[in-house]
Amino acid sequence: MSNNTVANIFNAPELKKRLLFVIGALAVFRIAAAIPIPGINTDVLRQLFAAHQNGILGFMNIFSGGALGRFSILALGIMPYINASIIMGLVRGAHIFPALDRMHKEGESGRRKENQITRIFALFLALLQGGMMTFAISRVEGAGGIPAVVNPNFLFFATTLLTLAAGTMFVMWLGEQITEKGVGNGISLIIFAGIVDRLPAAINEIVNRVQTGEMDFFVAMVIFAAAVVITALVVWLETAQRQIPVQYAKRQVGNRMYGGQASYLPLKVDQSGVIAVIFASSVISLPLTVASFNQEAEWAQKILGMFNHSSFWYMGLFSALIIFFCYFYNSMTINPADLADNMKKWGGFIPGIRPGEPTKNYIEWVMNRITFCGAIFVCLVAVLPDAFRAYFGVDFYFGGTALLIVVGVALDTVSQVQAHLLARNYEPLMKGSKKIRGRWFNVGQ
Repeated sequence: MSNNTVANIFNAPELKKRLLFVIGALAVFRIAAAIPIPGINTDVLRQLFAAHQNGILGFMNIFSGGALGRFSILALGIMPYINASIIMGLVRGAHIFPALDRMHKEGESGRRKENQITRIFALFLALLQGGMMTFAISRVEGAGGIPAVVNPNFLFFATTLLTLAAGTMFVMWLGEQITEKGVGNGISLIIFAGIVDRLPAAINEIVNRVQTGEMDFFVAMVIFAAAVVITALVVWLETAQRQIPVQYAKRQVGNRMYGGQASYLPLKVDQSGVIAVIFASSVISLPLTVASFNQEAEWAQKILGMFNHSSFWYMGLFSALIIFFCYFYNSMTINPADLADNMKKWGGFIPGIRPGEPTKNYIEWVMNRITFCGAIFVCLVAVLPDAFRAYFGVDFYFGGTALLIVVGVALDTVSQVQAHLLARNYEPLMKGSKKIRGRWFNVGQ
C-alpha cells in the first residue's frame, strides 16, 4: 500500500470510519480473549502449552490468538461456526435435503435463512465441543499433580460450557459486524488478529536465542530469508490468474453495432484463498485438541503418536484436506455451466471452442488444472516449516499455515480498501456526468 493510498484513506470519511470500526472490534476481541474462565489454574495450562509449543496444542494456541492457552471465555473461538459452515456446504453440495437446495436458490432471502440455520448448528457444535474440552481440561494435571481445574464440580462444568458457547456466538456476531460495517471478511480478520498477536513474541524468542548462543546467527538469517521468500511466493500465488481469451461477435441493435471486442475470463490460481487452509485446520484440530488434553489415555496416545504436528501422517492428512477444500470451495463458488450460458447469451465465445457444452467442459478442464497447481503450492507452504522442524531441527515459530492466512487476509483487505477508494474517486465523475446529461436534456427541450 503506497503513501498516497494511506493519505487517501484519511481523506475518505466513510472508509476511515470503517477501518476504525475494524480496529475497535479487533481490540474488543483481543481483550475478551485474555479473560480466563473462573476456576482455572492458568499456571498449569502455561506449563502444558510451553511443553507442547511445537505440537498441535501450540499450533491451536497460535491459531486462537492465545485464547486456548489461557482457556479464556473465547477458547473455542470461531471454529464451531467454521465447522458448521463446512458441514452445511457439504450437505448442500451432496443435495441431501432438497429444501436446502431451494433455499439456496431463492437469492438474498434464502441465503439469510441458510445463514440462520448455520448459526443454530454452530451453537449446537459449540455446546458439543465445549463439553468435550471442559471434560478434557478437568483431567489435566501439572507438576506435582496440581490440577488445572481448582474445583471440577457440576457448577464448574455448567458455567464453563455455557461460557464457551456464548463466547463462540459472540465471536461469530463480531465477525459478521466487521464484514457488514468494516472492511474485509470479519471471520478471517479475527483469525488474522489472533495469529499476528503471536508474531512479536516469536521474533523476540529468536533474538533471545541468538543472543544466548542457543541458535546460530546464520540459521536465524536463513529462517528470515526463507520467510521473506515464502511470503513473496504466497503473494504471487494469491494474485496469479489464468486468463481465458473471450471474443465477442458483432451484433446490430437498431442502427448501432455492438460487440466485436476481445476480452478475457480471469480465473485465480488459488480461488479459495485462505478459506481452504482455515477449513482444513479446523477439521484436523478438533480430535487432536481433545486428545492433547487426555494424553494419558491409550486412545489419545495413539492419535497423538500417529498425527503428531511434525509427523508424516499429519502432513499427509493436512495436505489432503487442503486439496479437498480447494476443489470444494471452487465447486461452490464457480459454476462453469453458468459462465458458458452467460457467455453465449452475450455473443461471446472462446477462440477455437464451440459455445455451449464444449465451452463449459473447457472451463472445467482449465479450472481443474489450475486448482490442482494452486492446491499443491498451498500444501507445500503449509507443511514445509513442519518438515524442516521435524527432519532438520530448524525451528520456524511462524508456520506456513499461519503465513498463508496472514498474507491472504492482508491482500484481501488491501484490495477491498483500494476498491473503496476507487469507488470514491469515481463518485464525483458520475455526479458530473449526470449534470452534463441533464444540461443536454434541457437544451434539447
